[in-house]
Amino acid sequence: MVAGSRLNIWGSLRGLPRDIWILAGATLVNRAGTMVLPFLVLYLTRELGFTPGRAGLALAAYGAGAIIVAPLAGRLSDSIGPLPIMKASLIVTGLLLLLFPFVTSFAAVIALTFVWSLVSESFRPANLTIVTDVVSPDQRKPAFALIRLAINLGMSIGPAAAGFIATRSFYWIFIVDAITTIVAGIVLILVPLDAANAARSQAERDQHADARVRRRHAIFGDRRLLLFLFALFLTCFVFFQHDGPLPLFLVEGLGLSPAFYGMLFTINTVMVVLIEVPLNAATATWSHRWVLAAGAFLFAVGSGILAFAASAAVVVLSIMIWTFGEMMLFPQASAYVAEIAPPSRRGEYMGAYSLAFSLAFALAPWAGTVGLGVLGARTLWLVVFTIGAISAVMMLRVTIPDERVAVQAV
Repeated sequence: MVAGSRLNIWGSLRGLPRDIWILAGATLVNRAGTMVLPFLVLYLTRELGFTPGRAGLALAAYGAGAIIVAPLAGRLSDSIGPLPIMKASLIVTGLLLLLFPFVTSFAAVIALTFVWSLVSESFRPANLTIVTDVVSPDQRKPAFALIRLAINLGMSIGPAAAGFIATRSFYWIFIVDAITTIVAGIVLILVPLDAANAARSQAERDQHADARVRRRHAIFGDRRLLLFLFALFLTCFVFFQHDGPLPLFLVEGLGLSPAFYGMLFTINTVMVVLIEVPLNAATATWSHRWVLAAGAFLFAVGSGILAFAASAAVVVLSIMIWTFGEMMLFPQASAYVAEIAPPSRRGEYMGAYSLAFSLAFALAPWAGTVGLGVLGARTLWLVVFTIGAISAVMMLRVTIPDERVAVQAV
């Protein structure tokens, strides 16, 4: 039976409930229209005449909104359920994107970008929560892998299409992004999710909502979660170097073209689409700590070898190693948080999980770019390797509740 499962590496997706496929479909539609954020700085500088510094402040405003809303959306998911938040996030985000081209002043752009971030980024913890709710514990890892597959398929379409659209008019980037976002919201509104799963999830939450997990500061009292979140922040700090120093290092340091930098995203996406689900199926019996540690260490190695890169081939090898780390760590990380979260606090835990990403996104590209200028490329990438290695060691110390271990042992 084990041998058969290994041969049928995509079989882990077959037993997933209908709700997950609906969520994956909505995610695919939404991500296929992801166009505005990757081109926001270019739009603000070329179309509105903002300085690069002011355009960068708009991204900072988006990052600030993501940091603020992550824990709030998580708690709200526990209060009213994640699905209403997801629907509202998609519809309102689409309407805000339709408004964006009509806003031209700096103050108005910053304000609208901040509101857009609050609305749009509230989707993430709610989405993580509902995926956890509608599948059984043994299906969580393939379910998160499927959602990531939808995200990457969509992201392979959206930004590439936006590049062609932008050559004609930036205005249409906002229109297409808005339409696909609203369509994704309409899919969730019109196609009902399985009420039985929702009822089962709520019953499970009510059963386990004891006095301990109702404590006001439950997150800060869970040392297991705090250890994991800090390790995850360090890993994400390594991960988000591709948004800051990496393109500068490739173009200015190694003399490679911007097109080569773009090609690296294609390599990453193709690998994720083709390999992530089989890889997660192959490591399904591994413990959380070993998969998380392996993923974090591959991030570290993939970044560290850039310290010795002198050719495009080494850079490609770096991205391939780095991508294996991504494929192992992120689905496992989501499944781990779902595993340790009290059922009545899943949204809150997923909000904290999203917050770790948002903080790293806000700090890592800036810190890496500054480090590249101050330390030089070789020292920067060795420092990044060290951070990733520390994260991997910390991941080896993560644990799950004793009672869950007992259940799995049985």
